[in-house]
Amino acid sequence: MRVDFEILKSWVPEGAHVLDLACGDGTLLRSLMDDRGVTGYGLENDHQSIAQCIEKGVNVIDKELVRDLNGFQDNSFDLVIMTQAIQVMEFPDIILDEMLRVGRECIVTFPNFGNIRTRGHLALRGKMPVTKKLPFQWYDTPNIHFCTVSDFQNLCKSKHYRFINQATQAELLFNKQLKGLWPNLFAETAIYHLTKQTAETE
Repeated sequence: MRVDFEILKSWVPEGAHVLDLACGDGTLLRSLMDDRGVTGYGLENDHQSIAQCIEKGVNVIDKELVRDLNGFQDNSFDLVIMTQAIQVMEFPDIILDEMLRVGRECIVTFPNFGNIRTRGHLALRGKMPVTKKLPFQWYDTPNIHFCTVSDFQNLCKSKHYRFINQATQAELLFNKQLKGLWPNLFAETAIYHLTKQTAETE
């Protein structure tokens, strides 16, 4: 299982009611059902992935996530999750607002485009990077909003979100050793657990 899945699973309360956006083949939600006793739904619009969700016994809704989560009432979930997908959304800032409208909390993971390898590839080769984490060419990539750790933190602060948990993940040894000191430079994946700011925490 992906490392970001293992980290965020530890943040999910037992028995939580969860909405997993762009849930893919349902691996994460199935694991949360088995290990954390959660209930909930996945949202997905790829038909092959939907079929895989059904095979896993995951409740999945066939819906394209464009701008909002219309059809879901305010605070109808304990937690809304989106992994490795916010950078492909046309309106990531609005999606974040919607996640914290329908859910009391949300967890987001995304590739850090500020990572030193990405910077070095662009600086030395003069071409958009193609790596294990970013395996697409510039012309066929689904990533339309390139986001760094600092970019995401600044957006959350401007919206007055509160950071409940945050973590970074890296696979390369030197990134692992330094990501805690300079996450914007050495993190390969960022993982954030957010909620809205309350009067008590302001």
